[in-house]
Amino acid sequence: MMACRNLFLTSKLSKQLLSNRSSIFYRAMSTESDVLFEDVKGKGVITFNRPKALNALNLSMVEKLLPTLQKWEKEKSMVVVKGAGGKSFCAGGDVRAVTEAGLRGERYGYDFFKKEYIINGIIGTYGIPYIALIDGIVMGGGVGMSVHAPYRVATERTLFAMPETAIGLFPDVGGSHFLPRLGGKLGLYLALTGVRLRGADVLKAGIATHYVDSSNLENVEKALLDCSNVQDIDKVLKGFSVVDNNEFSLKSVMEKINTCFNGSTVEQICSNLEKDGSSWAQETLKLLNHMSPTSLKITLEQLNMGSKMNLLECLQMEYRMAVNCLNNKDFYEGVRALLIDKDKSPKWNPATISEVSDKLVQSHFSKLPEDEELKHKL
Repeated sequence: MMACRNLFLTSKLSKQLLSNRSSIFYRAMSTESDVLFEDVKGKGVITFNRPKALNALNLSMVEKLLPTLQKWEKEKSMVVVKGAGGKSFCAGGDVRAVTEAGLRGERYGYDFFKKEYIINGIIGTYGIPYIALIDGIVMGGGVGMSVHAPYRVATERTLFAMPETAIGLFPDVGGSHFLPRLGGKLGLYLALTGVRLRGADVLKAGIATHYVDSSNLENVEKALLDCSNVQDIDKVLKGFSVVDNNEFSLKSVMEKINTCFNGSTVEQICSNLEKDGSSWAQETLKLLNHMSPTSLKITLEQLNMGSKMNLLECLQMEYRMAVNCLNNKDFYEGVRALLIDKDKSPKWNPATISEVSDKLVQSHFSKLPEDEELKHKL
């Protein structure tokens, strides 16, 4: 009889625990997963859970994120996204995995980019509030998981960059949409050079919408999960926001950025920098000279085109570009030099900007066979 009573009490306690937070069982089953999903008071919480890899996205993660986000849009009242480990929200896509699979002749990269870009489009058109807590590193794919949302909450630990031209790629995940819409030529400057922004600069550049102290993040999340409408969300984020009185770190060179990067070609931009001759211009030229010449040219074309497109059109264009990068050598060489052999001496082909023909640039934007195109409605 006592055994039966203990069993009843245990069962009753289990039900109480599960009713307090319906995700407990799911979390227990998913603790080793690369992405965690929780249900909290009818809201969805997503945690990128590869802290040792700085929460870089891989195909496994995007294959879980895509159906979950689609389902949650119909079932939840809000989604909060964050990164595990305290160092990184999401440091980008796992391009090393993409490269190694590509060298084996596998289609991993094609599947990864397609599903990643579809997710970026979902975030940008989501029917419920999507709040990204971009604490720590947010680069490349991590930017795509946050920047298109209505709420992007940075902290003093936030480190933003789009460094793709250094690996023979381009600022993807909707970079062609949000970068041209930053002030002046800032977006083009960040896209071509991969320059990093830290802390409150991410807010001042227009990449984040709010800025809070990292020590308050748990309280921010808890308060958000108690919200019942957009007005509540706005009130919570405003209440936790802190003011940084320092000037935007690029303010002193913004006039130079707007002047020098106001060129119709990469050659003209480099010429403008040479004519400027300042120490900033010289350092910027050094940065550009280290990047893939092909990447620089297709990025300039990408942002010019993207400035006139909506997000979904941009992502379709970028998928065409990604496929062409996967079919060319610079991407593999860039990842090899930076992430595999780490010699930081890529052998680009073509090796110079002047050798990159208009034909080569335009080939990156050519349409794919109909059954291979990115379609936002699967």
